[in-house]
Amino acid sequence: MTRWLFWMSAAIIAYTYLGYPLWLYLRSRFAPQPWAQAPITPRISIIMPVHNGEALLQKKIEHLLTLDYPQDGAEIIIVSDGSDDGTNDILRRTTHPAVQVLILDAPRGKAGALNEGMKLARNEIALFVDIRPWLERDAVRQLISNFADPRVGCAAGELSLRQEGHDQTTSAIGGLYWRYEQALRHYGARVDSTTSVYGGFYAVRRELLTPFPEGLILDDMYQPLRVVYQGYRAVSDPKARVIDTWPKQTRGEFHRKVRTLAGNFQLLQLAPWVLSGKNRLRLQLVSHKLLRLIVPALLPALMVSSWALSSASFFLACFVAQAAFYALALLGFINVPGLRRLAGPANALVVLNAAVILGLFKFLFHRGPLWKIWTERKPQDGTIAEGATAVGRWTTPVPAEAGEGNRTDGAVADK
Repeated sequence: MTRWLFWMSAAIIAYTYLGYPLWLYLRSRFAPQPWAQAPITPRISIIMPVHNGEALLQKKIEHLLTLDYPQDGAEIIIVSDGSDDGTNDILRRTTHPAVQVLILDAPRGKAGALNEGMKLARNEIALFVDIRPWLERDAVRQLISNFADPRVGCAAGELSLRQEGHDQTTSAIGGLYWRYEQALRHYGARVDSTTSVYGGFYAVRRELLTPFPEGLILDDMYQPLRVVYQGYRAVSDPKARVIDTWPKQTRGEFHRKVRTLAGNFQLLQLAPWVLSGKNRLRLQLVSHKLLRLIVPALLPALMVSSWALSSASFFLACFVAQAAFYALALLGFINVPGLRRLAGPANALVVLNAAVILGLFKFLFHRGPLWKIWTERKPQDGTIAEGATAVGRWTTPVPAEAGEGNRTDGAVADK
């Protein structure tokens, strides 16, 4: 039984981090399913939820209005989710005819915000953006070019991260890990579709949009999976680039990952159809996302079983190798420049798996809406409240029921 535990744990861990990526890469290399791209400019509806975005909002509006896309082909829908800073004042002063504003008096979270924004969208393509990421000038044109293929129902851009001032753990997560994660998305798109997208910059055909379950955290998994469920493809375009910064310290990055990983458990609860036979990405979803949720249980099982079998030289070597790895990971909490390349990745792996454990705990025992995890952090993009009624170019909200919904945090969008 001990040997069985060792080999089972080792096999699942190896498949999760190495086997599946290799299998996906080989499929994308030798059996790709390319899609067409062309310089098209259909009318688009840009939807941006905002919560307490006073510091960034004015510049973001100006940025969106100066992107390289026909101005008569784009409308911008900005939803304020119970903002209590100067966000609503800025929105009320906005007079550009392409900008439509929805102001709500109580937060509901990102899922609720996007739902209300989608109700106002009139154009062929809905483009979802967060307030913090900065779009390259031609990013929208490049992203929309993917919809020249009628099989494409969802297209996402690529996030490039600034890493100045980050500690060695967050540098590893934002560098090596994020490149690894985006590669999996690109490989998945080349063979069929990606199971998740970068939530700060993705687009969907309006007729394929599905309202989000109230309180959902991972809109960037739910919506592309719904598009695939309807028979279309969800693709990732590395040429459609946006730039952002993730938390610089391990504590902030850990909080971000806990919220995202709690969202994985929540997704299974709110959308059990993702594991049904009708989801043609079920194997990819299990391999890419869900097996990672059980790795934190397998790592100690591997350690304990190798120690129990250490009378044999092979298992002793495995135990020593694991002990050395965890010792290196502990050094990662000390931001020593010379150890950055070695200790950072090891520490990042430990931090990410610890976040799974706390994410499960938060999912099971957090009181109130799950999106309110880490509510002490001020978000930079947001959500809206139900019952808002459009009045001209901005709206007067009808009070929402307290405690409902989800929150958007542009600083923690992961996906």
